[in-house]
Amino acid sequence: MHKNITKLLAGIACLCAFGIATPSFADAPAKTEAATTTAVAAPAVTPVPDAAPAAAAPAPAAAAPVAAPVANKGDTSFMMISTLLVILMTIPGLALFYGGLVRSKNMLSVLMQVFMVFALVIVLWCIYGYSIAFTEKTAFFGGFDRLFLNGIWDPAKGTFAAAATFSKGVVIPEFVFVAFQGTFAAITCALIVGAFAERAKFAAVLAFVVLWFTFAYLPAAHMVWFWTGPDLITNAATSASEALKAGWIWQKGALDFAGGTVVHINAAVAGLVGAVMIGKRVGYGRESMAPHSLTMTMIGASLLWVGWFGFNAGSSLEAGDVAALAFVNTLLATAAATLSWVFGEWISKGKPSMLGGASGAVAGLVAITPAAGFVGPMGGLVIGLLAGVICLWGVNGLKRLIGADDSLDVFGVHGVGGILGALLTGVFAAPQLGGQGIFDYVTNKMSADPYSIGHQVWVQAQAVGTTIIWSAVVSVIAYKLVDIVIGLRVPEEEEREGLDITSHGEQAYHG
Repeated sequence: MHKNITKLLAGIACLCAFGIATPSFADAPAKTEAATTTAVAAPAVTPVPDAAPAAAAPAPAAAAPVAAPVANKGDTSFMMISTLLVILMTIPGLALFYGGLVRSKNMLSVLMQVFMVFALVIVLWCIYGYSIAFTEKTAFFGGFDRLFLNGIWDPAKGTFAAAATFSKGVVIPEFVFVAFQGTFAAITCALIVGAFAERAKFAAVLAFVVLWFTFAYLPAAHMVWFWTGPDLITNAATSASEALKAGWIWQKGALDFAGGTVVHINAAVAGLVGAVMIGKRVGYGRESMAPHSLTMTMIGASLLWVGWFGFNAGSSLEAGDVAALAFVNTLLATAAATLSWVFGEWISKGKPSMLGGASGAVAGLVAITPAAGFVGPMGGLVIGLLAGVICLWGVNGLKRLIGADDSLDVFGVHGVGGILGALLTGVFAAPQLGGQGIFDYVTNKMSADPYSIGHQVWVQAQAVGTTIIWSAVVSVIAYKLVDIVIGLRVPEEEEREGLDITSHGEQAYHG
């Protein structure tokens, strides 16, 4: 035991050293040109309402020189409803979607993992996660100004802090922004458990989530979404100086409206690494492992689709035109992906299935996430159609090529769909294809510079590559540490009996 504890401490020390050292790269020259005219989208942010999309989730708004802007009650209500919809996506949406896909003896274990991961991450988010993700420090990590959500309420002045949006002079209560972004962190971590469902120790899942959330999710969220907001940008000089304070990927000009990189690719890579390191389920490839309740899966998929409107439209941070664009894209792309998956399956396998319809819907939701507020409806339609057939290949052909037992096809849907959506965002955000283009906060309107599809796709590819590498490295280290201290996998006899009884002492069904 002493040796195991020593190894754990050594591993944590390495991770901390890695975290402290990496921010020094922020001193490297950033691509200010793209950053000065563009804004990266994030899971709680998006373009300028009634204008063109902006991006990365903004940090708390700086005090206005004359009078601080006041949050609009309509925007505040919209964001609170969007937050509730994202909670609905996770519990019960994702939990039921995953629960129906496993065997009946593991139903409650999956529900419990999703439920507990959500609760755990929300607590961590409010203690330190929000501060690291959305305050200014380096291009890779934020600071500690908002530890324990300190500083949002000022008892001396009797005032609450506000968070910037994508419009100058428009804010929302910072507590609402905290809650909205916290739900993104929680569902991202919960997505991972589907990759190693039916065989992981419950304690190991929770321990891994703590490490991965801290060292993978928070840096990714900061790199992609953090910026200081639009209000301080008044000319080219302030645009350049504020851009240098933003996250590393934001500085490059990557577009991610609601989390294609930070949420889907990030979680999918962590899940795939886990599936490989934990190993295949006992009897995989020899015994039937069919979903025990496609009814539950269909209910879960439907709740995901409904909740995703809060996920995507809410990322605009305002109840305006861009939120409406994200809303219609979420509706259309998902419907298109459902059709293309089902018809593709019908052609290739001879029969359309309910599982195919539910999977196609999720694939469409994933693929449109990074593009929702940046592309026009016809761009969203094409993204959805492509997502359905390409993710169908992802859970069949690609899965066989990789050879890993990704239990619920987390990588095939979220990884493949996230990568596809992120890259196609660079294509269909082009104004000539009906997209929103790049917003220039100096002139406060769409950039007059020509939009280069090739350049933007290259920037998107860099964001995708960075996310894959970062998540993979952190995941390998985190899984290894947990395996050394706790052990990742339940014993074979417990796996055969089912995790509901052996891990939680209860059953989903009786009689």
